[in-house]
Amino acid sequence: MPVVWLIVIGAAAGFLATRFMQIRLGVVETVAIGIAGAVIGGLVLRFLIAMTGALAGLVGAVLGAMLLIWLWQTYMRR
Repeated sequence: MPVVWLIVIGAAAGFLATRFMQIRLGVVETVAIGIAGAVIGGLVLRFLIAMTGALAGLVGAVLGAMLLIWLWQTYMRR
């Protein structure tokens, strides 16, 4: 069940992050960025703020996905 939850939160985070960053990606890329962002952002946010719950995970996932999108746009698209 935690894996399914990670995919659901990752998909939502990827969708929100791509909309905030104003880029269009395919479904697979959006979910992958969201899951990676969920892992990175969730761990960092929970470590720094020591918050628990789905809302903290979603906020961290969106922030992590936005960070990955920014890094990708800055360093990989040149």
